[in-house]
Amino acid sequence: MATDAGTEIPRFPAGFLWGVSTSAHQIEGAADEREPSVWDAFTAGPGRIKDGSTAAVACDHYHRHREDVALLADLGVNAYRFSVSWPRVRSAHGLDFYDRLVDDLCAAGVRPVPTLFHWDLPVDLDWLDRDTAARFAEYVSLVAGRLGDRVSRWITLNEPAEHTLLGHALGVHAPGRRLLFDALPAAHHQLLAHGLAVRALRAAGAADIGIANSHGPTWAASEEEADVEAAGFYDLLLNGLFADPLLLGRYPEGIGELMPGDVEADLKVIAEPLDWYGVNYYAPTRVGAPQGAEIEFGGVSMPAELPFSVREIEGREVTDFGWPVVPEGLTELLTGFRDRYGDRLPPIVITENGCSYPGVDDQERIAYLDGHVRALHRALEAGVDVRGYFVWSLLDNFEWAEGYARRFGLVHVDFDTLERTPKASYRWFRELLRDQAATA
Repeated sequence: MATDAGTEIPRFPAGFLWGVSTSAHQIEGAADEREPSVWDAFTAGPGRIKDGSTAAVACDHYHRHREDVALLADLGVNAYRFSVSWPRVRSAHGLDFYDRLVDDLCAAGVRPVPTLFHWDLPVDLDWLDRDTAARFAEYVSLVAGRLGDRVSRWITLNEPAEHTLLGHALGVHAPGRRLLFDALPAAHHQLLAHGLAVRALRAAGAADIGIANSHGPTWAASEEEADVEAAGFYDLLLNGLFADPLLLGRYPEGIGELMPGDVEADLKVIAEPLDWYGVNYYAPTRVGAPQGAEIEFGGVSMPAELPFSVREIEGREVTDFGWPVVPEGLTELLTGFRDRYGDRLPPIVITENGCSYPGVDDQERIAYLDGHVRALHRALEAGVDVRGYFVWSLLDNFEWAEGYARRFGLVHVDFDTLERTPKASYRWFRELLRDQAATA
């Protein structure tokens, strides 16, 4: 496939998984047809969502899913990563919706890849409570029992790092707690829930299970010792804290003793073997020593008492969200994971990669995706076992605390009429998939 640079996109192996991702709370709407989640409670608070919006309607995917499945079929992806809403499953007909969705995906030749938790916790549950992990395993068994005859690939959790940091430590996402390091039990209980979910899925006959963790390289702001130490600590929190227990069966040094319960026993559950490891990648992070004052970075207030400060990466183009565009960071991340984890690292799937830009003629998104697909191929050439790539996202959607101001979709959504309009990036990705299929 020719790009603006006039060169062909490299060929990926036969059987490579090409897909797009969404999440239930961000697209489904139909909030009155499910139980409430922590995000419903959070958005009800004044000033928490930048444009004052809610996800009560969102893209109305709940009522329009067949239109969206048709978009997937036309796009030519061979997999669709969506999330199952735990609050909807607890309602009277919630599983019926996912039953229909999976049937329609299978009929369209698109492999369903459900994520079982993407931040929309039922409002009466709490990740600070250990019992929530057990309740999650029960819910997973229920979903697997209903959909497991047609779903082979499962994702347990999406981004427990962000859910812990933004929702429990800094308070800018649901459930809106500002606990700083007292949020660590929420991380541990999510990881425990993952391990219990893997066991529940295995018991239901599943043999293709992963997790979607967010990761990115951490770059020290300088070679000064204070900056290097701060960057190392940040990297431990955002990368090692959520990968080491899963892949090595242990927490990074100094972290395990901060966790609740019988940590050694829990780690045996957390480290249940995975069939593949999902990575959500957006950008590296530049980190230095604390600067002695609370600062705003990426729309998030970073408290002064943190032992690090996040700095801008200068000299890079940025997305509409203000995130730096660094495709080579994906290659660096994946080769670094290979070197760190060796044979403990299962095959990798990129479960999210994308960017926010306005407009339908979104040439910036095309350039972003082109660069990251090439960076992914360079990781393959370097010997990293990568099996798939999912673009975030199919549709413009409710972008959490940003409301509807940020547009990540390959398909434009008019949030007044709910009309879907494929963007230039949709057509670019469709052509890429056709070319890859033609030469497989």
